Amino acid sequence: MQTRLLKQTLAVLAIAATLFGSTANAGPEASQTVYAEPEQGQKAVFGLPFATLPGPSTWLMGQSYGNTVGAYYRRVDWYGAGQGIHFGIDLSAKCGTPVVAIGDGTVALVDALYHGSLPHNLSILHPNGYISFYGHLLETPNLRPGQPIRKGDVIAKTGDPDLTCTSRPHLHLEIRDRSHARAYNPIVLIDADWDALLLTGAFGRGFQRDLDNPRKWQTPYDQPEIQFGGPLINEFTHTYPQDWR
Repeated sequence: MQTRLLKQTLAVLAIAATLFGSTANAGPEASQTVYAEPEQGQKAVFGLPFATLPGPSTWLMGQSYGNTVGAYYRRVDWYGAGQGIHFGIDLSAKCGTPVVAIGDGTVALVDALYHGSLPHNLSILHPNGYISFYGHLLETPNLRPGQPIRKGDVIAKTGDPDLTCTSRPHLHLEIRDRSHARAYNPIVLIDADWDALLLTGAFGRGFQRDLDNPRKWQTPYDQPEIQFGGPLINEFTHTYPQDWR
């Protein structure tokens, strides 16, 4: 019993050291990594999470980050924890599609299901202070906290939140700060031809309009960062499209 408790304690300490940049009792490789805080206004520091080109037989844009029409109508029950907006991007791909790391870093958490995006998820901490979060994975990634990762390494496989692989298989990708308290717009942090990628999409392409401030949050590039657990930011008095229900 004491041995099991000791192992659990050591595992928790290892995760904490990874998340908050501690190098105490770490090996030489870990001590060389300095984890900064995310730089405000930093642009296009990451790559895409797939090694293949987009297309009908590989992967396509599903839902953008931000105040999408789809997220607006589920702002309380699905996205209430993220202030009412879709706090990641969804990339549609069949189950089993290899997912690659969007940047160099260290594995932070594996299957931390309290962060959502079931059935499986993965967090990677990057030296620039961001965490990339990969959700709706097919299976538990074969990785361990503290393991170094290089940009482009295969880290997981896409799955389906409905556990069917036929209803809506996709990768849910977020970029957070290292405390998992905030989420940032991945579209301005990932180097990609977003104007072309956003021409197609399975769902949630448009953005909900606040008719009292109709130009607010109307492009993929100006969507707000959010604080998890904060109040809703899209409770509009006058809005369009109307709720068809």
